[in-house]
Amino acid sequence: MTQHFKIALPDGSVREVAPGTTPADVAAAIGPGLAKAAMAARVNGEVRDIMRPFEGDAELALITSRDEADALELVRHDYAHVLAEAVQNLFPGTQITFGPATDDGFYYDFAPAAERGPFTDEDLPAIEEEMRRVIARDEPLVREVWSRDDVRAFFEKHGETFKAEWVMELPEGEPITMYRSGGWMDLCRGPHLASTGKLDPNAFKLTRVSGAYWRGDQKNAMLSRIYGTGWLNRKQLDAHLVRLEEAAKRDHRRIGQDMDLFHLQSEAQGSVFWHPKGFLVWRQLESYMRRRLDAAGYDEVKTPQLMDARQWERSGHWGKYRENMFVVPDEIPSTDDDAPVLSGTGDLMALKPMNCPAHVLIFKQGITSYRELPIRMAEFGCCHRNEPHGALHGIMRVRQFTQDDAHIFCREDQLVDEIVAFCDLLDTVYRDLGFDTYAIKLALRPEQRFGSDAEWDRSEQILREAVAAAGRATAEFGWEELPGEGAFYAPKLEFHLTDAIGRTWQVGTIQADTVLPERLDASYVGEDGARHRPVMLHRAILGTFERFIGILIEHHAGRFPLWLAPVQAVVATIVSDADDYAHEVVEALKAAGIRVEADLRNEKINYKVREHSLAKVPNLLVLGKREAEERTVALRPLGGDARQEVLGLDALVERLKREATPPDLMLDA
Repeated sequence: MTQHFKIALPDGSVREVAPGTTPADVAAAIGPGLAKAAMAARVNGEVRDIMRPFEGDAELALITSRDEADALELVRHDYAHVLAEAVQNLFPGTQITFGPATDDGFYYDFAPAAERGPFTDEDLPAIEEEMRRVIARDEPLVREVWSRDDVRAFFEKHGETFKAEWVMELPEGEPITMYRSGGWMDLCRGPHLASTGKLDPNAFKLTRVSGAYWRGDQKNAMLSRIYGTGWLNRKQLDAHLVRLEEAAKRDHRRIGQDMDLFHLQSEAQGSVFWHPKGFLVWRQLESYMRRRLDAAGYDEVKTPQLMDARQWERSGHWGKYRENMFVVPDEIPSTDDDAPVLSGTGDLMALKPMNCPAHVLIFKQGITSYRELPIRMAEFGCCHRNEPHGALHGIMRVRQFTQDDAHIFCREDQLVDEIVAFCDLLDTVYRDLGFDTYAIKLALRPEQRFGSDAEWDRSEQILREAVAAAGRATAEFGWEELPGEGAFYAPKLEFHLTDAIGRTWQVGTIQADTVLPERLDASYVGEDGARHRPVMLHRAILGTFERFIGILIEHHAGRFPLWLAPVQAVVATIVSDADDYAHEVVEALKAAGIRVEADLRNEKINYKVREHSLAKVPNLLVLGKREAEERTVALRPLGGDARQEVLGLDALVERLKREATPPDLMLDA
């Protein structure tokens, strides 16, 4: 008698099925609607092909389009495979490598035939059409288990040197899966949809081509990476394309140029040249943050840019971040022409990539009592990281940056209160800066880490307890735990902002660290008279000033809140008869602390309006002969739907002064 498998369903029912039964068979037995909707299966928690037979008793949950995260991962993975098949159909001799799903789509890396050369954006329309033909053929995606040697032999026979190289790095004796689509095959772990026809041919778009090194190493061959975006249906795709269009309009690099905020150039790769108006935004943000930190009991410090390499070895950063650090020899210069070019000890120093070891050194100066804790040490610290050229992106990812960094040294019994206070401070800052929505994630221990499992258990649990105590471990705050994504020395809470067009940005963070105080021998004298290790909370709210200002630019589309705007008003004259009055208006506004400029050029007022609107000036103050005679001002706020108002000069000054007050000073205004 055949032994049947017991399949437990989410509703609590159990079905007995014969060996060889698939999740698709179970879906069909439940009903034709589910059979049509089911895309894949979660078997004992693992996402699998819906046509893969059960191997024993199992818990089964069928995945449909309602399970959007899993469904999108599946279709994007399949679009990547269809892309690879289409490219090889159109361009014989092209080698395939790898193509994963991404947050909004997929990509695939190819090695084009030498005689053809790299792919370009002009190739994309033809590839899209071939992808639709592959989808229309509705070929089953069949999973096959091969040995490593057979996979290597297959790829070597077909001239696929990259795949043949990769497969030999997989563990010997481990079953390897290949997926067949008609006569085309690829090495893949899966899972996949049942067939290519399950994809919507109108729900994807290829977006661009770029270069990428094989296995991410610049010493290896350069490949062509083709990017695409893929969705469950055309409606989702259209909505995404609208978001992309809106994001292009909000690109911080373009707006930064229009507003004359900053520029970037090759003479300083990855560093920002801040112009006066851009640095005004920086200064306002820095002053605001400094006031918030002062009120929250932080002490501000300043630490060196260069530190001895041995300090970075002791902290553990040398082994983890060495390739991203700018290292310089510690040489003693000589004015003697006959002296050798190199002198001194030859020891190495490094530009700091983070501030934490230096803050420990300040903490260690003198003897600290338990009564002095917590010590909250803040620094707007300039740091350097040697990011690859290809990873640099405007002011969002740079090599030189300034963190709104702080470290809190405290006793373990103070941890929850300190983390709750930080969460409250962060919430206030984000809302003041125009971000009402953010999510909180807990990044848990990575595979490679310092510290014992017991220390990690305690640190992770403290962060959970603190978020719960702050009332934020809820769906409203997108609470989620992320296995393996913590720092090598500590778990961390991540704070992800949602901007005006729905994009998320990971900015704030707080980490509970017991490792660095131990490695750098930090201690305090406890109530018992003995020495104890403090817990070190690493925390940031903005992350870095550069990136956060870039996010602010894109979130507000350059229309900063008035208190942050580099130019808060421009006085523009219609006729020269109003020039004297314009100077009077400018002086009155400057006396009230308003950042104001005058535009007295002999240009039409519509030209001036367009120009200052492009520069995102919040308030245009128009003066003609009538306004000069009546001592009024015609106020035109930025925005197509904003109505012009005529105000007396005193009323205007008071209004702009009130509106330009930073939010933390509102109660005092």
